[in-house]
Amino acid sequence: AENEILDNAEYLIVLGGDGTILQRAAECAKRKIPVLGINLGKIGFMTEIEIDDMEDAISKFLQDDFTVEKRMMMKAEIRKENKIQFSFHALNDVVVSKVAGEKLIYMELSTDGVAVNRYTADGLIIATPTGSTAYSLSAGGPIVLPTSNLFVLTPICAQTLTTARSIVLPDNAYIRLIVEAKDGIRMLHQAVSFDSDNVVSVHPGDEIVIKSASDKVRLIRLDQRSFLDTLGKKLSR
Repeated sequence: AENEILDNAEYLIVLGGDGTILQRAAECAKRKIPVLGINLGKIGFMTEIEIDDMEDAISKFLQDDFTVEKRMMMKAEIRKENKIQFSFHALNDVVVSKVAGEKLIYMELSTDGVAVNRYTADGLIIATPTGSTAYSLSAGGPIVLPTSNLFVLTPICAQTLTTARSIVLPDNAYIRLIVEAKDGIRMLHQAVSFDSDNVVSVHPGDEIVIKSASDKVRLIRLDQRSFLDTLGKKLSR
């Protein structure tokens, strides 16, 4: 069984793209299993070893010639009437968004009990530093070093200029989003996704609470190039 394999694993080698790592990130973080990613996808920020370099990479790995890089994860909860309905961990991002063809969604953002913004937009992306090069980047968010400890909040097609910019919050922030109704209209087609995989419907009055997770993902690094060098190479494809 997969759980038995992971319980007895010292390392995990993932062949695929970043999405394949995302699928196993929480389980590996919980068990403190370092992950080596071999890129069979397109860009692959986390799966830094290309297939042509796989044999040399495995040789270095078996000789313990590598470093382990820790990446922040976040824990998100969906609450209805102060009761937790769903709880997930995410390595890349949590996205609150409308369903295609529906109207804009309305959200109130607060952190540590202080109101920050009200959003009228297609959605809002809450990303970790690792996720800053994913959907958040496509929506106009900033790129941050993946070993940083912070949140990047980026709206998707915000209706007003005052809420169209990204916000960066420290990793000890307690983020709270409340889904609102507009003009008494109860919108039923809004969703929260976690690392583009798990999708949960939300309704006006529901809360999404996000904070930094205690567990971190451990990625094996064989390449001594800096993140910015890797970034330039990946994005120039």
